[in-house]
Amino acid sequence: MAKAKPKPPATDAAEVPENAPAKKPKAAKKVAAVVEEVVEAPVKKAAKKKAATPAVAKKASRKKAPVVEKRGPPDDSPSVKRTGASLVIVESPAKAKTINKILGKGYVVKASMGHVRDLPKSKFGIDVDHGFEPQYIEIKDRKDTLKDLKDASKNAPFVYLAPDPDREGEAIAWHLAEALNVGRRAKRVTFNEITKRGVEEGFKKVREVAMNLVNAQQARRLLDRIVGYKLSPLLWEKVARGLSAGRVQSVASKLVVDREKEIRAFKAEEFWRLIARVTAKPGVEEPPEAFKAELKRVKDGAEADLHTKTEAFDEEKLLDDKGPGVEKEEDKEPEKKEFLVPDGATANGLVEELKTAQYRIVKVEKKSRRDNPPPPFTTSLLQQTASVKLHFPTRRTMAIAQQLYEGVEIGEEGTTGLITYMRTDSYRLSEDALVEIRGFVVKSFGQKYLETPPRVWAARKGAQEAHEAIRPTSVEHTPDLMRQYLNDEQFKLYQLIWQRTVGTQMAPAEFDVTSAEIEAGRAVFGARGRVMAFDGYTRVAGHRLKKEEQILPPLAEGQILTLIGLDATQHFTQPPARFTEASLVKALEQNGIGRPSTYAPIVATIQDRGYVKQENRALHATELGEIVNGKLEKHFPEIVNTDFTRLMEEKLDAVEESKADWHELLREFHDVFVGEIERAKTEMTSEKGQVVADAPLCEKCGKPMLLRWNKWGGFWGCSGYPECKSTKPKDAPPPELSNEKCEKCGKPMALKRGRFGQFLACTGYPECKTTRNVVKGKDGGVIVVNEKCEICGAPMRVCRGKRGPFLGCSKYPECKSTKPIPKAKPEGEEAPAGDGEGTAAPAGE
Repeated sequence: MAKAKPKPPATDAAEVPENAPAKKPKAAKKVAAVVEEVVEAPVKKAAKKKAATPAVAKKASRKKAPVVEKRGPPDDSPSVKRTGASLVIVESPAKAKTINKILGKGYVVKASMGHVRDLPKSKFGIDVDHGFEPQYIEIKDRKDTLKDLKDASKNAPFVYLAPDPDREGEAIAWHLAEALNVGRRAKRVTFNEITKRGVEEGFKKVREVAMNLVNAQQARRLLDRIVGYKLSPLLWEKVARGLSAGRVQSVASKLVVDREKEIRAFKAEEFWRLIARVTAKPGVEEPPEAFKAELKRVKDGAEADLHTKTEAFDEEKLLDDKGPGVEKEEDKEPEKKEFLVPDGATANGLVEELKTAQYRIVKVEKKSRRDNPPPPFTTSLLQQTASVKLHFPTRRTMAIAQQLYEGVEIGEEGTTGLITYMRTDSYRLSEDALVEIRGFVVKSFGQKYLETPPRVWAARKGAQEAHEAIRPTSVEHTPDLMRQYLNDEQFKLYQLIWQRTVGTQMAPAEFDVTSAEIEAGRAVFGARGRVMAFDGYTRVAGHRLKKEEQILPPLAEGQILTLIGLDATQHFTQPPARFTEASLVKALEQNGIGRPSTYAPIVATIQDRGYVKQENRALHATELGEIVNGKLEKHFPEIVNTDFTRLMEEKLDAVEESKADWHELLREFHDVFVGEIERAKTEMTSEKGQVVADAPLCEKCGKPMLLRWNKWGGFWGCSGYPECKSTKPKDAPPPELSNEKCEKCGKPMALKRGRFGQFLACTGYPECKTTRNVVKGKDGGVIVVNEKCEICGAPMRVCRGKRGPFLGCSKYPECKSTKPIPKAKPEGEEAPAGDGEGTAAPAGE
């Protein structure tokens, strides 16, 4: 698994002014009154009483984790009068802005920008000999933020720690309390939704930092540090520098690698489908009179002709999950073997035989089916549905959901959180939400569309149920009303959440399903169709057509049909489908790997590390991924074992529930793992500098090249290294020739990609090393850059800044001349003259 990262800061870097006026003063006063009554008045009363009595020394019973930085005792003496505004600390400026408008005067809301302390990057940072105590240090990039928070906390009577309501948020709150040294003035507050109601409810339940949640997060963080810090250097030594291995990412990679192996081992079998197009009204060929029927069996077919037909996985099947304890649209039937026509000769023979047969309906069945709505969104269901319907990567889905949770400017309402907290494994909706949703359904669609009683879903096994499902904070914020305030991605995701939530309390859709058996000579065909009798929840959620769904006309037993056409098509049984991001998230959840907050980082990390690549939305294991997985399977079988990973997640849950000691959990894992590391150092074979029989010769010195690896995959490196440092890609695509000619030798220039992006290089390399800068135009075409600086005459090169690419002088910083990227030249027009010696510039120069 990848190292646990601080929650990313929001892109909005504007700080909330301390005296920002509240747009809704009545709401702010109401929330402030709740805070005064529930939190501040009792604490002030207790502090006053304590100040009037002699102080009694007490020994601290709670063991605190040591930190590297030194600090004095907490400055929380009741004798010190603090007349400033109470400080509320959240994670991002966007969230701070929304909450500041809700609270109004009397509060200062600031952002910590995620974690403020973490384990050091330069060393292990865990004291194994003293109970695995972490050695936290302040994050370098957070020093100015911490100073600002410390200044703001000096005169604050209370410091409300309000990061997200999960383990990671609890840990951020604890780190803030430790770093700011505010003692008993620190109070933990969480918000399930960033609205007036959500903030008011949060302040009604102010509490101390929950150390059981903190310890669960610490245990996960330290486990990941132990695995990453011990295992990654071993991979550097045996495979390639820069690789990484993690407790959870390695298991996710193994799922993809194993699927790749299954696909390679699969042997496809040919079969043919016979589809008859028939009609009850001769001469009419258009629906609903005409329909399709598929060959199901041949009466005298031998037993050997029966097979289990396997076809490619339909990703949209993920959307059929109705949740636990809910009747499915159609009861699952046991897998049946079907008659499959084995080859083209047999198929064509049947076609000729059945062209003249009489087609007669021998059986008709009619049933009413109810299609229940799916449950409200959990994190994994949201990621899966957004992937299938919107083609959003899981990481992007969570980033957009975070924006909707933290708040969006909505006209006169100001900044408002549109959805509840988006990291959850619960199907539960609050009582207030159910009342609001059901009232909206009756008001908007009528009583017949309301499900009675309220529809609820049973909790899944192993679900933590810490938060309710993802839902709109108010169903009155319909997608149509919100469209003007949201960008395209925000709107699409919000609409998905809104429709799903409202649909949960609507009546099922009802269908009249008709199936018919049609006899033609010795063959039996089957036809199936359905008609919607009542749209129910699909009025909001939309109706998704099933594969090859059709509408059948009225049919009766004994009815004679007319054959319009009979088609035979070739097919092959399909291997298991490759994972998509959606199906991988589902597999992670089913195997108990990770938790709602970790699914997106896991899926992103295995791609970032080069172990998995995505092509046409399918996840493919790379050659590097298979090599690393093979070594981990052989030498660290537990690390890539799904059962072991699931058990470890359960142990972390036990720590959160105060049923297990996190120090003991770490000790138990560490002692076994370190022994495996030591054995692997001697037993694991190296992949570095392999001699391959058909290896190419070095273009510079003529020596044979060796197969080497880095995190981008395999490449050829000269065996004469370090004297000769020539390299070339292992599976280099043929050069993409351009219309440009080399100014020095006249040979064509080829488009290549280097560490700083694309560039043009002479095909006469290595004799001619001329290159040119290129940049992509708005239409996706390549613009060749071959210009000189107007000030010093040096070649200009492509640079990339905050506002996109631009041209900068290659003699920077001596010459700081810049100019815009030139526009694409019309076909046949030559680029300005230059010496052609420019090279691609690093980003940001």
